[in-house]
Amino acid sequence: MIGIIDYGSGNFGSVRNALDRLGAGSFISSSPAELDRAEKLILPGVGAAGNAMRLIAESGLEGWLRGLEAPLLGICLGMQLMFDYSQENQTACLGLVPGTVEPFAVPGLRTPQIGWNRVYPAVEDPLFRDIPSGEYFYFVHSYYAAPGAATVATGIYGVEFSAAVTRANIRGVQFHPEKSGPAGLRLLENFISLC
Repeated sequence: MIGIIDYGSGNFGSVRNALDRLGAGSFISSSPAELDRAEKLILPGVGAAGNAMRLIAESGLEGWLRGLEAPLLGICLGMQLMFDYSQENQTACLGLVPGTVEPFAVPGLRTPQIGWNRVYPAVEDPLFRDIPSGEYFYFVHSYYAAPGAATVATGIYGVEFSAAVTRANIRGVQFHPEKSGPAGLRLLENFISLC
């Protein structure tokens, strides 16, 4: 069973619909006690980092997320919140992945990046099993994390950025797999089959 973490700022419905298409049982909850029943967890996210971290703190999920041992997949803002810090609203984040999230600041570059972009696995990771390098995924973001030690896939939008990260039980993707057609469903299926 997959728990979708509801902290008040995410696209929970579309993630659950994608899991339903895969025949994966899931539930949406904001209760750490309920979410502890899940074998794997997904942290979706839309909006701004400062507001999202405030909601996570108010919901009692912040400390619980930091101590989580189950596999966790962060999506879009959910991935950005896994880093140490976001320059969006000058926000201290969860600190699950080392690094800082910063704004795209390339002259003439339109932000947010909205639409399809290629993703290039940088190392072999089970999250990208049977997904070819250069596959298109759907992005909506104005902030990014530079490639670092946890980066397992990159994208390019004016600069190279982390499209996916992995660290211990933590995985994050900057794109929206639930909106990325067959490749996105395959990635979610790969996450489900982990561990």
